[in-house]
Amino acid sequence: MHIEHLSLNNFRNYARLELSLPATSPVVLRGANAQGKTNLLESIYYLATTRSPYTATDRQLINWRAEDDPIPFARLSAEICTRHHPLNRVEMTLVLDKTSEGLTRFRKVIKLNGVEKRVMDIVGLLNVVLFLPQDLALIEGSPSDRRRFIDSTLGQVDSAYLQAIDTYEKILPQRNALLRRISDKQASPRELTYWDDQIIQVGSIIIAGRQRFLRELEYNAQRAHLDLTGRREILTLRYQPSFVPTFAGDGQLSFNAPGLDIHRDLTPDQIAPQFAEQLKQRQNESINRGVTLTGPHRDELRLFINDRDIGLYGSRGQARTAVMAFKLAELSWMHDRIGEWPVLLLDEVVAELDAERRAFLLDRIDGVTQTLATTTELDIFTDSFLERATVWHVEDGQIDTGKAKQNSQS
Repeated sequence: MHIEHLSLNNFRNYARLELSLPATSPVVLRGANAQGKTNLLESIYYLATTRSPYTATDRQLINWRAEDDPIPFARLSAEICTRHHPLNRVEMTLVLDKTSEGLTRFRKVIKLNGVEKRVMDIVGLLNVVLFLPQDLALIEGSPSDRRRFIDSTLGQVDSAYLQAIDTYEKILPQRNALLRRISDKQASPRELTYWDDQIIQVGSIIIAGRQRFLRELEYNAQRAHLDLTGRREILTLRYQPSFVPTFAGDGQLSFNAPGLDIHRDLTPDQIAPQFAEQLKQRQNESINRGVTLTGPHRDELRLFINDRDIGLYGSRGQARTAVMAFKLAELSWMHDRIGEWPVLLLDEVVAELDAERRAFLLDRIDGVTQTLATTTELDIFTDSFLERATVWHVEDGQIDTGKAKQNSQS
């Protein structure tokens, strides 16, 4: 899998960009800070997932200079080659429509090969793995950071999971609003039945999908982590859902595990009746608090080294090593699921690693997958990596390929 051509119009600080990308050699984007290196990676991630890893407001992606245009817009498109599709053209247009009242309304138009599509139709056509310095949040951040990682990765390859997440995120606020109305004596608890049936159906798909994903991911993460630590430390993942579904269905654990044992596989049909029972048991408390207290939105994932929680007891170095193993596992897991390597995006990651981890990472990815990496300095890369790399200079939303080649040879 690789991107043949990338086109940007009014995206972030890129007024216009047409860029053909090499399929095999890694691309290093060199430049000072705030010149557009990260914006380029963001555009690729956005085309793959329809979401930005840096902002929750898509309208911020439109170049500020375009705001005075009659119809402000940003357009991203990519020509993508995969094993099953020699060429697909994905295009996204972000538009700010101005109403007669002088207000603006944001809309997003998605096309595949010139035909308008839904989000669900294009997610998965391009698969990416994004590695950021902020990925330490997988260890040190909130549970929502870890849930977001699971959802963004699994949603790229599992359309049923992606649909379940999308539906769940729409249902949950409506159920919470109903809980508050019930608490205020403005509605009846009987009205929960409709929303409960829906949230149980999609929530059970999410829980089963996360359990299966983490079991598969752990295998690859343990192998990478053993290599990184000279086989001294064993990395394990522990999925801790808001309730613990069991094979017996009675809420009693028949095995010793702090959370859901990811090495056992429960189906959505096995999880659903237990989810329903938990919602029933906590219904009064949920009404009093006005929020849904049970469900995938309250799940947690913890990472352990030699049975000790890294987030609580691990050193900074252990956290960095675990995250690196985690991301390499994500890359391998996606390859196993889709049958080809996804595009790898490294945003200033190499500079954050020590020499040993840096060499390990570059050796693992060199020649394996289409890779784009950002940096302010070339000397952080190994000589062998730079010999194969295509180095481009980024400055003020412009990419100068000729200048970069001269710099890389000097």
